[in-house]
Amino acid sequence: MKKEEKAKEILKSLGSVVIAFSGGVDSTLLLKLSLEALGKENVLAVTAKSPTYPKKEVEEAQKIAALLQASHLIIETEEMKNPLFYENPPDRCYHCKKELFLALENERERNGLAAIVDGSNADDLKDYRPGRKAAQEMGIHSPLAEAGLSKEEVRKMAKRHALPNWNKPSFACLASRIPYGVKITAEKLKKIEKGEDFLKKEGFSTVRLRDHGEIARIEVGKEEISKILSPLMREKIAKILRELGYLYITIDLEGYRSGSLNKMLTLKGEKKC
Repeated sequence: MKKEEKAKEILKSLGSVVIAFSGGVDSTLLLKLSLEALGKENVLAVTAKSPTYPKKEVEEAQKIAALLQASHLIIETEEMKNPLFYENPPDRCYHCKKELFLALENERERNGLAAIVDGSNADDLKDYRPGRKAAQEMGIHSPLAEAGLSKEEVRKMAKRHALPNWNKPSFACLASRIPYGVKITAEKLKKIEKGEDFLKKEGFSTVRLRDHGEIARIEVGKEEISKILSPLMREKIAKILRELGYLYITIDLEGYRSGSLNKMLTLKGEKKC
């Protein structure tokens, strides 16, 4: 409760905010606390729409913002036009976030609001993330992180506030499914989105479809590996993913882990993204 009050005090000190609102549990909690601390008239939730962000995620963000009776705006970002992004270097996330924050700055000025905030939590600060560098350069505030809230604490707080997505699995943009150095295209992103949508409809809660050209490498939660390895499920998945254009379909026996493609950077002695 002390950390929640601290987050609210930080928000009150800002006066009015634009929220980078993805519809995930972190930004949803931030939206809830912002509305309580500042009032609806001083809060604008903004969701960015692009080929890197699945349509269903945008729709979920719309529903949650409506549930919380928050002012909500959907904008389009154009990171796919930036070669520093689509050429997929290790600092890809920096260029994506810079595009987002510049767009949010335009909305902040247009709506006469004082600051931009995002839903980064304290755990996010423990890893090297180029997106955080963009946030620092743009003066973006992270009230949850500044209040010391970990991911687990965010979930517990979201549950206490009866937020519908308190246990929603973490999500990263679809570009994170493509190995660094391999060009990101709208076609690849759409194929990945369709494959992950299919797997989620089959009941897998945590899913990553890593695109390795002709090979699809599927990561699911460790508790779901036995389910995905059942003969009928394997056959069904292979059929659908081959229809999407993959020649070989593999199941990662280590299961889902955040940033698994960063292993290549570690092997090369580079920093993680």
